[in-house]
Amino acid sequence: MRIIYYPDTLPQEGSYAATIGFFDGVHRGHRHVIESLRLLAAERHLQTMAVTFDRHPRQVVQPQWQPLLLTTLPDKLALLAETGIDVAVVLRFDAAMAALSAREFMQHVLKERLRVGLLLTGYDNRFGHNRSEGFADYVGFGRQMGIDVVGATPCEEDGCRFSSSLIRQHIAHGRIEQANVCLGRCYSLGGTVGHGEQIGRTIGFPTANIVAEDSCLLVPPFGVYAVRVSLPDLDTPASALNGIMNIGMRPTFNGHEPTMEVHVLGFEGNLYGRKITVEFVARLRDERAFDTPEALALQMGKDTEQALKVLNQQ
Repeated sequence: MRIIYYPDTLPQEGSYAATIGFFDGVHRGHRHVIESLRLLAAERHLQTMAVTFDRHPRQVVQPQWQPLLLTTLPDKLALLAETGIDVAVVLRFDAAMAALSAREFMQHVLKERLRVGLLLTGYDNRFGHNRSEGFADYVGFGRQMGIDVVGATPCEEDGCRFSSSLIRQHIAHGRIEQANVCLGRCYSLGGTVGHGEQIGRTIGFPTANIVAEDSCLLVPPFGVYAVRVSLPDLDTPASALNGIMNIGMRPTFNGHEPTMEVHVLGFEGNLYGRKITVEFVARLRDERAFDTPEALALQMGKDTEQALKVLNQQ
């Protein structure tokens, strides 16, 4: 997949079948649209293009708004590459672009600069200033300027329509398994291992304190989770290790700041400063205070047994 950062670079010669969206999470609904795009493009001998943004458009329109996202831009581009799309265009979204009407955007960006000949729009996707126009308008504009506008069908399963907002709701309420079904993979967070208070090792469960790589990423609610851990810059034969993760305030030890701490099962070594990615497989229980560190250690032993049962079923 070729990545184009518009307006710094433009696509090579040819005409493109494109779809546009923020693609947060690149979930099953997004991949359904992209697969439909690939089929349409093959019929018309066009290359495929996914047009996205360098930031959430709402951050420009409402500067005080703080997003809670499912993916960083690099992760989103990596996931888009897995779909087999030919080109991903990252638009530098600013006030000038936000002011463009849908017609202006289609004419000056899609048609003239990106050479889009076919535009596949998601069932609920709107673009242009104030998102004031809809699919019928896009079809009419496209007819005037030589862009064939086609509407994509929604992706549903058991009456559930996959969307980024639904996935965020699932994660925010600790419904990790439901979120993963919609994503088509496990929800993940990346970060760097920082120095904590090293309390875990005193009760036999050393933990890595994770500093999230992006404050805009959505963190699941306080609780204990069965996870898989990837250490991309560590020389280890295992691509993913099992673990249990606690998100919360460490009430047994009177913690004052929320932390994300993961105990990597069976791993011994120094992780400080290392990059780490945690995939959430299931939520095990709420975080709670224990009367003694020994009682917490006993519970963590039970958590480990439960986590292994869950992880071994995957």
